[in-house]
Amino acid sequence: MNKKTPQDNIFASPLSEVVDFVFDQNVVDVFPDMINRSVPGYSTVINLIGITAEQYTKPNTRLYDLGCSLGAASLSMRHRLTEEGCEIISVDNAEAMIERLEKILQRDNSKTPVKTLCADIQDVEISNASVAVMNFTLQFIPLAERKNIMAKIYAGLNDGGCLILSEKLAFSEEENKIQTELHHAFKKSNGYSDLEIAQKRSALENVLIPETKETHIQRLKEAGFTHVLPVFQCFNFATFLAIK
Repeated sequence: MNKKTPQDNIFASPLSEVVDFVFDQNVVDVFPDMINRSVPGYSTVINLIGITAEQYTKPNTRLYDLGCSLGAASLSMRHRLTEEGCEIISVDNAEAMIERLEKILQRDNSKTPVKTLCADIQDVEISNASVAVMNFTLQFIPLAERKNIMAKIYAGLNDGGCLILSEKLAFSEEENKIQTELHHAFKKSNGYSDLEIAQKRSALENVLIPETKETHIQRLKEAGFTHVLPVFQCFNFATFLAIK
């Protein structure tokens, strides 16, 4: 019998001080519940990552899940890959995430090997890659460092390889208001209270910095990607496919 996923109640009680959000053990314990109740379309995005990886993976190459958290994207790719000689590299700088992912992988009997790394993605060498994934990761990286990361991923991809990038988006003031209201309504429909929504928003304010769709597309093209296209959007969350 599968254990029930622990429910996210991190922000359910009033906090005397709302500190910046961190991916600590408390978050790891409730992360599957948190991400599914907070990000509209998340399960669809995870499925699309596996489908896309299946299309773009070549034999004897690597697939990188950069900012892998508990490995949902890694497992989605792993479960669909049929090419021989491939390896998935799952990277996260939160030690608690990597420790939990390793336990998850022990229970998964798929054939493609997965190597876990507890490291900053800026420090990870990317080479011989068919696919790279950044699933809601770039938004947590300082703005000044994002251009170099895109260039690094592009350089590490083989010709014809792809980057799958999912991000929370920023909009004009008027549209941002509408999108935020819809996102909050989505959270409330999943059981989050106004208090939880407000406190988590405060905790993320200085940590998660979204950018516009246009900014993401321009940066990817400047990095050298030949084709950049949005492949999914639900409210203020979107997924892009960039092909080298």
